[in-house]
Amino acid sequence: MLRKLIVGLLCMIMVASLLTGCGGNQPAQQETTPQQETSQGAESEKYKIYLITMDQMDQHWVNVDLGCKKAVDELGNIDYHWLAPDVKDDAKQIECINNAVAAGADAILLAANGPDAVTSALEEAKAAGVTIVYVDSPAAFPAVQTIATDNVAAGQKAGEELIGALKANGITEGKIGIVNVNAATASTVAREEGFRKAFANTNFEILETQYSDGDAARSKDIAANYITQGCVGIFGANEGCTVGTGNAIKESGGKVIGVGFDKSDAILNLIKEGYLYATMAQNPDIMGYEGIKTAVKALKGEDTGPDYIDTGVSVLKKEDV
Repeated sequence: MLRKLIVGLLCMIMVASLLTGCGGNQPAQQETTPQQETSQGAESEKYKIYLITMDQMDQHWVNVDLGCKKAVDELGNIDYHWLAPDVKDDAKQIECINNAVAAGADAILLAANGPDAVTSALEEAKAAGVTIVYVDSPAAFPAVQTIATDNVAAGQKAGEELIGALKANGITEGKIGIVNVNAATASTVAREEGFRKAFANTNFEILETQYSDGDAARSKDIAANYITQGCVGIFGANEGCTVGTGNAIKESGGKVIGVGFDKSDAILNLIKEGYLYATMAQNPDIMGYEGIKTAVKALKGEDTGPDYIDTGVSVLKKEDV
């Protein structure tokens, strides 16, 4: 009982920080009726699970959240919250993890912005008895399970699609640009690795990777610079990188072939208009759905299955959208 009182006080103290660096929808405080007081014992038996993503910018994370909510609706015994920084920032993501722990989280579903930056925060979470499950992008810290795309294979597929599109246009050599998020995020680093692998035995030259933190406006500037350098193809490694790449190609007149990653309304529109050739569409809803199911199994002491689950990827082109 004392622990619950302490946790309650900590929750009240951290509200201000949740509204700044680490955003999330917090339930409104209401007066407690006598009937609600009698049911508090049952309510306290719910598992408190937090989804903590890299940021709130991308539609990808909204879909992870929707998958989580679907599982929560099915299971019915979960107090669920989504927390995320407003932008990709290690310090802000660490703040989210610390806030979840202080709020009494039983489990955290984490998409790590960087594999190493959050290690200390995860160590503290584990010491507090919090179960860790990775969705989309793991950190370099043990967890119950990682539920994500096979990003190396998906990145290689993106490269193969770009090569095929270039050859279909009679282009067998030239410069290729890569717009990536950063040099640390495990998922996008793996995508670039796979993409480069696809070009290993070709006559194309891959230029030095440029980073935008997944910001669409910055990605557009980077892609525009690649176009100025004479690139024949550009790869965007996540949603923001892909949107920026497509917009730069659109402004240039559409002479460069772009492929990307993720599925959003903006990306699909750019494909429809012919300014992006294809995108590698992940299944973020499955990541969230299976993540909640795994967390609950772990909290119940049940078998959670393999350490890694590949949620798959599909190629979307103009004929598919």
